Amino acid sequence: MSGTEHDGLFIGGQWVTGSGEARIEVVNPSTEAYLGSVPSATRADVDRAVQSARTAFTDPTGWATWTHAARAAAMRRLADVMERRGAEIAETVSKQNGMPISMSSALEAGFPPILLRMYADTVEALPQVTRRPGMLGGEFEVVRKPMGVVAAIVPWNFPQALAMTKIAPAIAAGNTVVLKPSPETVLDSIILAECLVEAEIPAGVVNIVPGGRDIGEHLVAHPGINRVAFTGSTAAGRSIAQVCGQLLRPVSLELGGKSAAIVLDDGDIANSIESLFGATLFNNGQTCYLSTRVLAPRSRYEEVVDTLAGLAQQAVVGDPLDPATMIGPMVSSRQRERVEGYIERGSADGAKLVVGGTRPDREGWFVSPAVFAGVDNNQELAREEVFGPVLAVISYDDEEQAVALANDSDFGLGGTVWSQDPTRARAFAERIETGTIGINRYLPDPAAPFGGIKASGIGRELGPEAVEGYFDLQTIYL
Repeated sequence: MSGTEHDGLFIGGQWVTGSGEARIEVVNPSTEAYLGSVPSATRADVDRAVQSARTAFTDPTGWATWTHAARAAAMRRLADVMERRGAEIAETVSKQNGMPISMSSALEAGFPPILLRMYADTVEALPQVTRRPGMLGGEFEVVRKPMGVVAAIVPWNFPQALAMTKIAPAIAAGNTVVLKPSPETVLDSIILAECLVEAEIPAGVVNIVPGGRDIGEHLVAHPGINRVAFTGSTAAGRSIAQVCGQLLRPVSLELGGKSAAIVLDDGDIANSIESLFGATLFNNGQTCYLSTRVLAPRSRYEEVVDTLAGLAQQAVVGDPLDPATMIGPMVSSRQRERVEGYIERGSADGAKLVVGGTRPDREGWFVSPAVFAGVDNNQELAREEVFGPVLAVISYDDEEQAVALANDSDFGLGGTVWSQDPTRARAFAERIETGTIGINRYLPDPAAPFGGIKASGIGRELGPEAVEGYFDLQTIYL
């Protein structure tokens, strides 16, 4: 898609001319070459998109009035269309954010159709009205009713997958959506819009308004919005939560993390390299749930450090469109500078840079995977989300200290436990204060609720639980 110049905004099921002159330009982080541009939405464009979604919702024959089965059928059509264009979606995403193509093919191309079909099945099996006997005599009915217009704001690291974690359950429940993609990844949203048209999703059910933070702020506070679904930084999430709190507006926030990989004294990470890579360095380290704090027993500390150093050194750094690539570039020069800043301060704080943390001799915004030893859990490397391929290894003396260290964090999103004893690992995992955790691997499953506690967010996405969050419940006493 090099040099793609797109001139419309997708509002009301068609491409319309935006009201502003500004454009969002996208650059390939691997080559620093220009990829293309789209119009940047204005506040007036957001107003028009929200009104379009409102009309699609309130129309007497609109999306909210469709039966669960009818909406499910439309969602399956969309899944089929997106599946056919999966290779194009994966390549477009990888060119924009540097995600290795092996990962974007599985997630950015593969995940959205899975979610659409799963939520089609979920809502089809949900009764719209449930009747129950009362405790005080008589009966009552509980009616599931769609909320209205949903503002969906997604980041650049998994633009299609994270958009669909919001769109699929929202439209399954009968809501309509205004999607704001991140400025770094807007070209793939063109493909999404084309898929919506081809699948004959009714006009206004999903609208797309590319823009920066100001557009997101306008959308979140817009009087025509009934619910907000956001994935992004904790700082932005706090601001959104404040606005939604003042408006008493339902909101789900999937935010940052600084998860711990706890290697127990019997953990066999040397023979779990593929799983270890997926849990710690997936998508160039630009993944919120990664276990970037590695807690190792003091008796095996050097061994764990050596294993991680070997993992970092053996990870193939290169062109994200090469199937052999394991580590691509940072999404932007600014992001690379941010990651390098953490690496510099980590060394200044007394941690030992064992391997990596340098710029490979090639074009693009690359940082070689870095492993730090001798990290204290109170240091910046252990407290803050770097959002890059940087691992901090922390020692512990016994299991009680390991639990305390793992839980001594402002975040609580992911985590892993590494042990050859499944029963022991399962019991240990339950003691960790986090929304999700894996045993000897970490792989979010569409059927399981995903989300965090503490500064990692509010609410859950994925699983059948997510669709319930897009309904209002009305009780009718009979």
